[in-house]
Amino acid sequence: MKANLDDLNIFVAVARAGGFREAARIRNGSASGLSEAVRRLESELGVRLLNRTTRSVSLTEAGQGLLHRLSPALNEVEAALDVVNGFRDSPAGTLRINVPVSAARLVLPDIVPGFLEAYPDIRLEVITEESFVDILAAGCDAGIRYDERLEQDMIAIPIGPRVQRIALAASPGYLERRGHPQHPRDLLDHACIRGRFASGFLPPWEFERDGELVVIEPNGPLTVRIGGAVDLAVDAAIAGTGIVSLFEDWLGPHFAQGSLVPVLEPWWQSFTGPFLYYPGRRLVPAPLRAFIDFVKAANERSARLPPSVQTD
Repeated sequence: MKANLDDLNIFVAVARAGGFREAARIRNGSASGLSEAVRRLESELGVRLLNRTTRSVSLTEAGQGLLHRLSPALNEVEAALDVVNGFRDSPAGTLRINVPVSAARLVLPDIVPGFLEAYPDIRLEVITEESFVDILAAGCDAGIRYDERLEQDMIAIPIGPRVQRIALAASPGYLERRGHPQHPRDLLDHACIRGRFASGFLPPWEFERDGELVVIEPNGPLTVRIGGAVDLAVDAAIAGTGIVSLFEDWLGPHFAQGSLVPVLEPWWQSFTGPFLYYPGRRLVPAPLRAFIDFVKAANERSARLPPSVQTD
């Protein structure tokens, strides 16, 4: 019984991605080509590996058994090939990072251009996702998340600003019509623009001042998906629809322009900045090692800067 190694890799990619389209996106291939490779593998093995419907792909019992045995073996092959990469003058290959939209917007722009200039043979793919994700199952090498959302058994290093705040903002016109809230509970009488995670969770708004913690569930005319529709929330706030809650750095340019005004600033909560995380139980691929070293060097440079010019 023989099986093509490329077909085995494609099967694992489809199984991990949960479908042909997502696997094709990750591998920069075509869904039809991946489907044909899996069919060829099933024909060679004489057993069905995937159950296919028009909407989903799931593993058969045989497929589950094959994936369980294949994954460690293919990881070892990747690690062996990456040892050769270490002998190159400059690391090469693809680096896939799974990040929330906020990190793609507020953290990576200060890192990615310099990293790609320093390592021209590395191709970086950034996948944005707000929900909890198994980065290995998603075909990624590393991720960026905040400490309360880090996966277990991961190595984490700081990346980007070490202190961030969630800010509140509204347009001057809205505040002129409705008045300025003086306490977080005043927001219960205001139109608030809220965000909902893909899981369906609608996070409350939290505030803190002088040891007093206030948690409220505000109401309003607009709720957006956290991540993909955040810009809509900002635009609606600028148009006077209501009060928006978002990262201070995201709203900063609008504060500078005067299109938005800070609301309840003494109550804004501070929290620790994000982390780059990756599996500690496997050999770190050369492109990821280069990225880790680049981020650590950036952290060291930032630590040497005077407090007045550090990003916070």
